[in-house]
Amino acid sequence: MVTNVQELGEKLTMAFNEFCKAYGKKLELWIEPGKYIVSESGFLLTQANVVKPTPTVTFVGVNSGLNHLIRPMMYDAYHEIVNASNPNGEKKLYTVVGYICETDTFGSDRTLNEVKEGDVIAFRNAGAYGFSMSSNYNSRPKPAEVLVINGEAKLIREREKFEDLVKGQIEIDI
Repeated sequence: MVTNVQELGEKLTMAFNEFCKAYGKKLELWIEPGKYIVSESGFLLTQANVVKPTPTVTFVGVNSGLNHLIRPMMYDAYHEIVNASNPNGEKKLYTVVGYICETDTFGSDRTLNEVKEGDVIAFRNAGAYGFSMSSNYNSRPKPAEVLVINGEAKLIREREKFEDLVKGQIEIDI
């Protein structure tokens, strides 16, 4: 969902001014607009590892999980999910899950263009707090970050390696 900033600003200004009048003092209002500024600009790109039909649901398993985008599992945040590899394919119903075996569901009952193993599955609105809330849970490395500027992709953070996970650990004799 896209926020209408003009409408939000008008409503917030009116409510804030009414509050200040009732309070009897002119106050300042500070807002942290981080999610609004960066959410829509970020995508988490994953690859479909498996497409598994069952009698009641078809699962798409991707090569990422709650360790990279925890918002859907933590507080049921909605991220639009699209099949970037097959934008014109037949629409089908899927449940998209991650590679961690605990409550790792990105989206249930989502209509996507037909998914095949190897397809790129994109999660929209992943720019806000995605990386800052990510973790190395289950000893999984964090993905690379890429900035697209003026139509050109630039690597801005390297993908972690296993060596990054164990850096700083000290081996002791038992």
